[in-house]
Amino acid sequence: MADIARESLHRSLGLLRAELARAAALDAPRRQRLQAALAEIEAQIGAGDASPAAQVAPHRLESLAVGFEADHPLLAASVRQIIGLLEQAGL
Repeated sequence: MADIARESLHRSLGLLRAELARAAALDAPRRQRLQAALAEIEAQIGAGDASPAAQVAPHRLESLAVGFEADHPLLAASVRQIIGLLEQAGL
């Protein structure tokens, strides 16, 4: 993965983590699922993993984004931005 793509993903993940911290009304199970998916993505970035098994996190993120639409639209948009960056990076 190119350094620019990696930096962009890290920056966007940091922004998403900040939004997640501000989303006080988000229930614990969804918060934990999103945190787990973000940790998985960060591990993928570090390993540069593009294997089929590495494709789990974007699908999980899309499912979470759909669930955030009504109550947390900014969080949903940020999650979808991460998905787009992952696709651009080939992860």
